[in-house]
Amino acid sequence: MIDVLIHFFTWGVALQVICAIHFFRRRPDTFWIFVIFFFGVLGAAVYFVLEIVPDLANLGTTVNGFSRKRRITALEALIALNPAVGNKEELADLLLDEGRYARARDIYNEIITPRSHDIDPIYRRGLCALALGDAAGALPDLEHVVEHDPKYDIHRAMGMLAHAYAGTGNVARADACFAEATALSTLSETMCHYAEFLYASGRPREGREWAQKVLDKKIKLPRYLRQRERPWFRRAEALLQKPPTG
Repeated sequence: MIDVLIHFFTWGVALQVICAIHFFRRRPDTFWIFVIFFFGVLGAAVYFVLEIVPDLANLGTTVNGFSRKRRITALEALIALNPAVGNKEELADLLLDEGRYARARDIYNEIITPRSHDIDPIYRRGLCALALGDAAGALPDLEHVVEHDPKYDIHRAMGMLAHAYAGTGNVARADACFAEATALSTLSETMCHYAEFLYASGRPREGREWAQKVLDKKIKLPRYLRQRERPWFRRAEALLQKPPTG
């Protein structure tokens, strides 16, 4: 009997440690850390079922990340022998997905010419510029894309153009683009950028409303999607913690 209790206690502690590591890596709602430690094995088991098991649905993203790294290495070797535009574009796309924005932008600069008709590399170069904090550099590309297709990337292009206008201090054009983007899109990214823009332009009440709209999506989304949306939920929560004055 004692051996059974020791075995149960050992596995219970191990489960709590696993849940705690997952919590500090994923940063779900704060109350979970109290559930894990104050409710013992039962609390850890509940956390495991409700947070870790759904997270396994996102395991493919991690696997894809490893595959992406291998493909990047292979493409770099291939381009040394055959610097075809198609190979370079694929490499730039993968580097963008990998978060290596400066290198991706350099490659897009190599393959985009005045004769380029495909707007996707131009759009992605604009995204790289925004990620690097170069809103002014992103504007020509994003303007070009939205001019050709205002609905590009499921209306995300319009939202990113608005974000670029906001980053360059063009309040009027940012306001107009955000209004158009949020009228058609429910992307948390666009809504968060709009909320941040409203705060920065002296309209915190409206900013709080949009931040709350992002958080309201938590209830409607499946758990695995909520986990993917966490970065935007955190940004919305951070905005709501700001003083509502201004």
